Amino acid sequence: MTQSICGAECAVCEMRENCKGCAETNGCPFGTACFIAELFRKGGKEGFQSLKRTLMEEFNSLGIPGLPRVESLNALQGGYVNLAYPLPGGERVRLLDDRAVYLGNQLESTLDGGRCYGIIAAPEFLLVCTYSENGSDPELVLYKKRSASLL
Repeated sequence: MTQSICGAECAVCEMRENCKGCAETNGCPFGTACFIAELFRKGGKEGFQSLKRTLMEEFNSLGIPGLPRVESLNALQGGYVNLAYPLPGGERVRLLDDRAVYLGNQLESTLDGGRCYGIIAAPEFLLVCTYSENGSDPELVLYKKRSASLL
């Protein structure tokens, strides 16, 4: 059975099928370093909770119309949230690493009942997008470089 560094319950984790174990891989469960594991090593659970509060404040300060107040963030594997956003020229681009772990959430838009907001945070950036059912018709709302380091 896999072991986590952050205290996640591996037996009930939705990402367990693709996970090689956090403790077993020294914090690289999907093939690349997990910033959450590194944060736990440096600041423990208290440091992690502080980080989540900081990120939620950053999301809440963006003032994006229809984005509800962010009150929780969850660990998410990039492969589950790496949507292909259309560019003006018609091509599509993915901005995340499928092997990375991010903090994020899905929130229903307060303006459009058929769309959801997806929010993703990493040490280097915040990402906000909207999409329809099952991630269809994604639109990038904001990709913002972060000036403060999480670690």
